Amino acid sequence: MSFDPVLLEVIRHALSAIADEMGVVLRKASYSPNIKERRDYSCAIFDVQGQMVSQAAHIPVHLGSMPLSVAAAIQECSPLFPGDQVILNDPYRGGTHLPDITIVAPIFSSDENSTQKLYGFVASRAHHADIGGAAAGSMTISRELFQEGLIIPPIKLIERGAINQAVLDLILSNVRTPMERSGDLMAQIAANLRGVERMKETIGRFGEQLVTHYQEELLAYTERITRRLLENIPNGVYAFTDYLDNDGIHDDPIRISVKITIEDNSARVDFTGSAEQVTGSMNAVYAITLSAVYYVFRSLIGLDIPNNAGCMRPVTVITPPMSVVDARHPAPVAGGNVETSQRIVDVLFGALAEAVPALVPAASQGTMNNITIGGWDPYRNTPFAYYETIAGGAGARPSKDGLSAVHSHMTNTLNTPVEALEYTYPLRVLRYEVRKGSGGKGKYQGGDGIIREIQFLAPAEVSLITERRLIQPYGLNGGSPGECGSNTLFRDGRSLPLPGKGRLQVGSGDVLLVLTPGGGGFGLLDDG
Repeated sequence: MSFDPVLLEVIRHALSAIADEMGVVLRKASYSPNIKERRDYSCAIFDVQGQMVSQAAHIPVHLGSMPLSVAAAIQECSPLFPGDQVILNDPYRGGTHLPDITIVAPIFSSDENSTQKLYGFVASRAHHADIGGAAAGSMTISRELFQEGLIIPPIKLIERGAINQAVLDLILSNVRTPMERSGDLMAQIAANLRGVERMKETIGRFGEQLVTHYQEELLAYTERITRRLLENIPNGVYAFTDYLDNDGIHDDPIRISVKITIEDNSARVDFTGSAEQVTGSMNAVYAITLSAVYYVFRSLIGLDIPNNAGCMRPVTVITPPMSVVDARHPAPVAGGNVETSQRIVDVLFGALAEAVPALVPAASQGTMNNITIGGWDPYRNTPFAYYETIAGGAGARPSKDGLSAVHSHMTNTLNTPVEALEYTYPLRVLRYEVRKGSGGKGKYQGGDGIIREIQFLAPAEVSLITERRLIQPYGLNGGSPGECGSNTLFRDGRSLPLPGKGRLQVGSGDVLLVLTPGGGGFGLLDDG
């Protein structure tokens, strides 16, 4: 079949629009502020082999991991039929951590004899504010995966268009907020239905053969652009090491090391030398590490190209088994997805700063500042579970200051609006402002973090998984590091410093103060 660059762009944007529309459906139909307001979800389209051909501009940490979930769904739930949808959250089957639930739906096309033929897949992934486990919100420091929540292997939630009520009942019986979970799951199902419908319309408009051809061309196009990027990076070996503060159980810093070998138009990314998997929940599964590598190389391209599997074809990723960047079952992983992923990005950019200094920023805040709050809402007489991440400073760039009060790198979520938080939960926001002066100094200043102060209007359980409380985000080219973050509880007129990770009980009237880190500075400060 001939190649038409204009038609390539038409198909590309048609696929991207479908993934975007799936996200709109998911957001508008969801119940929880975590999905509706923070937009902690991703939607994507896959070919019949399970290769990602298009993803909306949603969450970077889902980029490389969703294809592994689709592969697990195909492997463990085939044969699939029209109307089926497979649910899973197992981190060791392509997931990231247990609150991230993925639902996969097959796309079938009809031939001239009306025979149904498997054509591809759509998938939606969303972070659910509770999936059971030892702590409300399912985001706390644990010693094994079983303590972190309900583990869902690939299983059909929808069979030929009908809900498998037994599976749904099992899930809802193991969570603290079943009504909210049910609403969010139905929103994901609706998003997938919209994706399947739009893909069928696209196939009907252009023809199955043409759409398939240009999906393959899009993968090849992204691969070519990525190889062109690598050709412009000097051949060589570039290494960097950084550390997580600790795992929440032991005080030892956790080493993450990388060695990137650039050879012509390919890259080898080797994490040998990183720490062994740890006791606490800071372990990352391979899917998370793959996503971080994908994100870094994709961000360096600097062009408006498709988000698809072609980007990773020129890149080989090596991870030591049973390490903090490639944990094995049943190691706990709740913080690996949100925190370790950020440090993996920091070491990748740190290594590449030597190779392409004009493209790489200083370290951003390097944490998602995860807070989960759960308890009984006395005003609605119902249980509640709330989860949020808090923005911070972005690293200064080679020619610009870093942005303040933004989510950076592996998260692309928004901050929860004060109004949504106070309307939905027994919480009151006392302060929400930029943390002036927390960004690193330099020729270009690192972005500033955030001050967020929350008062509890009812007793609750709070879990914290936060980083960069002990080790500062690095500056580059002589720039100063960003300020560390901190967590403090105010109770009965007393100020109680809190560790970066842990779980605590709070009472009505207690106040949690979170200061998020600033980004590193870039270049020597010009005092003249």
